[in-house]
Amino acid sequence: MTPIRVAVVDDQPLLVQAFAALIDNEEDLSVVATAGDGQTAVELAAETSIDVMLMDIRMPVLDGVEATRRLTAAGPLPRVLVLTTFNVDDLVIGAVAAGARGFLLKDSEPKTVLKAIRSLHRGQAVIDPQSAPHLLEKITREAGTTPSRVPAGLTGRETEVWRLVARGLSNSEIAAELYIAETTVKTHVSSLLTKLAARDRIALVILAHSLGLVSGHGSIELPDPR
Repeated sequence: MTPIRVAVVDDQPLLVQAFAALIDNEEDLSVVATAGDGQTAVELAAETSIDVMLMDIRMPVLDGVEATRRLTAAGPLPRVLVLTTFNVDDLVIGAVAAGARGFLLKDSEPKTVLKAIRSLHRGQAVIDPQSAPHLLEKITREAGTTPSRVPAGLTGRETEVWRLVARGLSNSEIAAELYIAETTVKTHVSSLLTKLAARDRIALVILAHSLGLVSGHGSIELPDPR
């Protein structure tokens, strides 16, 4: 089995060494590149085949948000896993909006980081469940109060679509699951965004989990936007 190719990007050399040692100790993972700033990370991604990139946010030359935005614009790989010492702040929100497929705190358990890398490689995305309420608060602040229960104004079909969005299905997968046209799914998603005053699809996912619309424990899976 070909190991998952991982890059570690952080301006603190000791942290780079620690994460690299953790990852290289796994048979199915291999660190193929390291960098100390976002600009170098972008350049490495253009020269090296990388599946998953662990990305710090606050770095010199080019921060993790802009680096993530450039990497996402360049292609589907690498998938970015943001690691930060901060729980949730505007830069974390910016990184998720820029295309980061995962968000964990740097003091997460080693097994959590390793699991997240493997999840991203499978095309999933993860958010530390302990941080989800704070992230939800941030991304819904502009919309006002977050609902404590499913709004009564949703139709049955909209609720079905919402649950499938929260499970990580793309619009085409939802269409196949419900035997409806993909354009119809897009209409339902647009309606959900309006009725729930959600800023984007990620907000729909986190809100669904906070209301208990989907079961499961551990990391929250997000749909791949590509």
